Amino acid sequence: MFLFSRIFATTRLFSTSAVTYFPKLKSHSGAKKRWRSIASGIFKRGRAGHKHLNVNKSPARKNFLSQTAYSHGSQTSRLKKLLPYGSP
Repeated sequence: MFLFSRIFATTRLFSTSAVTYFPKLKSHSGAKKRWRSIASGIFKRGRAGHKHLNVNKSPARKNFLSQTAYSHGSQTSRLKKLLPYGSP
């Protein structure tokens, strides 16, 4: 009996509310800076390689690099784990 009451004494919660919440999930900071969620549930990002050293690139390549890129199916499932609350 002494052991049973000892277990309850050590597992006592020090909260005034009876509801226990699951810990908040952390968003991946690298994905947060690069991806944005859209209403359809997929993510969009900007393409890399458009900021500098553009003299050597053709106009068609620069136009392509300025377009928005969207996530694929396997990327979307991974990004939903990395960004559980969407993007800001």
